[in-house]
Amino acid sequence: MSVKVSHITKIYGEQKALDDVSFEIGAGQVVGFLGPNGAGKSTMMKIISCFIPQTEGSASVQGFDTVEQSIEVRKRVGYLPEHNPLYLEMYVREYLSFVAGIHLKGNQVAKRVDEMVDITGLAPEQHKKIGSLSKGYRQRVGLAQAMIHDPDVLILDEPTSGLDPNQLLDIRQLITSLGKQKTVILSTHIMQEVEAICDRVIIINKGKIVADDRTDQIQQLTSRESALEVEFESTADVSRLRQIPGVKRVQEAGKNKFVLYSDANNDLRSTLFEYAVANNLKILTLQRSESSLEEIFHQLTGKKGGK
Repeated sequence: MSVKVSHITKIYGEQKALDDVSFEIGAGQVVGFLGPNGAGKSTMMKIISCFIPQTEGSASVQGFDTVEQSIEVRKRVGYLPEHNPLYLEMYVREYLSFVAGIHLKGNQVAKRVDEMVDITGLAPEQHKKIGSLSKGYRQRVGLAQAMIHDPDVLILDEPTSGLDPNQLLDIRQLITSLGKQKTVILSTHIMQEVEAICDRVIIINKGKIVADDRTDQIQQLTSRESALEVEFESTADVSRLRQIPGVKRVQEAGKNKFVLYSDANNDLRSTLFEYAVANNLKILTLQRSESSLEEIFHQLTGKKGGK
């Protein structure tokens, strides 16, 4: 495993920031690490990157312990913090050469800078001062410095915050590409981002993991109801729809459109087709509606709407 966290607890004074947290992440995974403010996300990232030690438990990167072998861990971890601290008066290549020189020697520095400029799409801006770059290109510089030493694990904290739609798409594609070769741990509050680029989601709340599953499977963790959206060609009687066996409630969603709710394990489709035939109704559209990741996040962290 690239990252292994075993029974980690972190206590600040009398506050327990992390409470017996365990998970493993393998190479080639892009993992969304989610949670409300104060849930313990940043604390966990700081422990993995050797910035702070845990109170109890253990963590390792590529088999190296974060406390006993912290230098080896740091060689294998790249980190892009949320506020991306850059030297704005330095030129792009100058800055990347400076960072590369910390890790590499001789002609390896220039070669690696060339590779990072190419990988992150910085070529058009490589001779400009960082302070003159757009937010999107500054994020690319931050990613380049995080990857300059070719780490096995990338920790990215809010990497697309403040980007315009085009920049957002470019950075997402870059992260997805990186995830094919490296372990990527992505902290974000943008649920669409997780759904777009993450293979797996870990949700933490009040220091404990409340969900850990594949992105396309996590809906099943909280789904208590199944929703079926249907559109008829002509008007349907709402009161009669409510009488269909298995239907718990019906919500009108537009002209001749309805959402039928049932127990999660109850598939209403065949029953609805029979109802339509019996009542001489034509079905124009029929689709299941799953809970969005944002709705699931609110359920698991005790939020009832709004971020």
